[in-house]
Amino acid sequence: MAKLRRLNDGAGDEGACSEAIKWNEDGTKDKVVSDRPTIDCSMLVGSFRARTYGSDYWLTTVVTEILEEKTLDNGQLYVKFKTGNSLYEWWS
Repeated sequence: MAKLRRLNDGAGDEGACSEAIKWNEDGTKDKVVSDRPTIDCSMLVGSFRARTYGSDYWLTTVVTEILEEKTLDNGQLYVKFKTGNSLYEWWS
């Protein structure tokens, strides 16, 4: 279960789906390259199934910089990263 949170307002999502998506030049999806934040990819986190209320996932703009990456005491991977317009935290 992954969790994604935008730092300025706490918005984001969590769920079993965690994908770093590489895009084609025309803006169409090329491929999923990882399950964790990756430079030059957008991060999608959420649910594989539709939910009763709210969105099914959160999709960031392209990751521009990885600021911090560490394994927490509970074994989760933690990544703090920047996109073109926001700062995020992600947990595995």
